[in-house]
Amino acid sequence: MYLMYVDESGDTGLVASPTRYFCLSGIVVHESRWRDFINGLIAFRRTLRNVYGLPLRSEIHAAEFINGRPANLDRHIRLAILRNTLDELAKMNFSSITNVISDKQAKPADYDVFQSAWTTLFQRFENTLGYGNFPGKFRNDFGMVFTDAVGGKKLMRLVRRMSVFNFVPHDPRFGGGARNIPIRKIIEDAHSKDSEESLPIQMCDVSAYFLYQRFAPNSYIRRQRAQKYFDRLLPVLNRQASRTDPLGIVRL
Repeated sequence: MYLMYVDESGDTGLVASPTRYFCLSGIVVHESRWRDFINGLIAFRRTLRNVYGLPLRSEIHAAEFINGRPANLDRHIRLAILRNTLDELAKMNFSSITNVISDKQAKPADYDVFQSAWTTLFQRFENTLGYGNFPGKFRNDFGMVFTDAVGGKKLMRLVRRMSVFNFVPHDPRFGGGARNIPIRKIIEDAHSKDSEESLPIQMCDVSAYFLYQRFAPNSYIRRQRAQKYFDRLLPVLNRQASRTDPLGIVRL
């Protein structure tokens, strides 16, 4: 069984939205390495406590780390913690991160940002499972999804619909149209997790945040030349998710 933890950055609004992009990052780990994953994150949190004084129970939330003052730490220290978080994830070569970004600019008024992005992420999860391309190469295994407490019933309906109707466009090189390929590898509904209580969800938050900053960095990130911090995740990025992006980012 493969487990995918997901978090987002940006919002899904098209009208009067403060963000141009909506991003999703999904960290995938096999059940056989799940305990290694969790123990690694706990050890990392202890290092952050010993080096920077970040309390073990303090949630790592990237946007708040940049714009707020959690744990009364200076801003450059908080950025260093986020950079260290990316570097720690990059060491975990038994994991894989799939990324989707939706550029909301010039989308038609009826475009559903939420549905499009999540459908794409689920489809990439399904495909990578089917081809056995996640670390471990367990081609016959299934997957489960865990998210921050967002989407709720909307995500539940989406996954259930995709298990019956999942129209995938034909390669345009071979004509138009689409065929129905229901998802079979993703089992159960997406499970909601409180990010404050989930280290994996917090890791997804940092990944999604810097994915967003790679395309639309805020002024502080630009000043610190941190807009390419996302690239530090290269060793664990699911580059097979997109044939057209060197980092495997699926662009919508």
